[in-house]
Amino acid sequence: MDDFTLAPEMLARLKSARHVAVLTGAGVSAESGVPTFRDAQTGLWAKFRPEDLATPEAFRRNPKLVWDWYQTRYNAAAGVEPNPGHHALALMQDLFPEFSLITKNVDGLHERAGSRKVIELHGNITKFKCLDCSLPLDIRQAGHESPPPCPCGKSLYRPDVIWFGENLPVEALDAAKIAAANCDVFLCIGTATVVYPAAELPFSAKQHGALVVEINRDATPLTEEADHVLRGASGKVLPAIIDALQAP
Repeated sequence: MDDFTLAPEMLARLKSARHVAVLTGAGVSAESGVPTFRDAQTGLWAKFRPEDLATPEAFRRNPKLVWDWYQTRYNAAAGVEPNPGHHALALMQDLFPEFSLITKNVDGLHERAGSRKVIELHGNITKFKCLDCSLPLDIRQAGHESPPPCPCGKSLYRPDVIWFGENLPVEALDAAKIAAANCDVFLCIGTATVVYPAAELPFSAKQHGALVVEINRDATPLTEEADHVLRGASGKVLPAIIDALQAP
């Protein structure tokens, strides 16, 4: 159930903010119908643990199995549309002198909604690269092999996402940390804030003096620390914020 009130002091801080940073998680994409990582374990895939399908070792052991699993997820993401929350964030990027959109999601829905310069902490399921040389692949140019071989002749193409046991991309993580440390307002949306290092970002923002707003249907470890908690779907809360910011 959506139960939120846009506090005047929160809106005032937003209206005067020079830099707003946002962190989005699986809850935002779930509103578009994208299965969460573990909810995707249905049908054929129900007998596998996600950890057995999302590691470099699993790919080297059975590349076709892992490739087909990610193609299932790729097709699921391609078959849905950005929701009002995604579109609201795309609008928000033009309301402030500086706006940083950080996401743990890999479905590319923020970009499809019109967001620019998205900081993708966990990669992007719509992109592919060679397992060994990292040469990127345009999936539209791939053949029918599962997975396609890389022209380097040494390895295969893999999804350009972060697997268990892999480090987050240094450039993206550094950019996210800088945004959290320098923003005036930090919005934490649709994430349980339990998986680090991404989970530390809203806490870091608060330590550096930012107003922290949590938008989530459920309580999280951040809830007691957040300055404002808006209980509801991002697809309802974020458009309401946009309307309030644009009101005369």
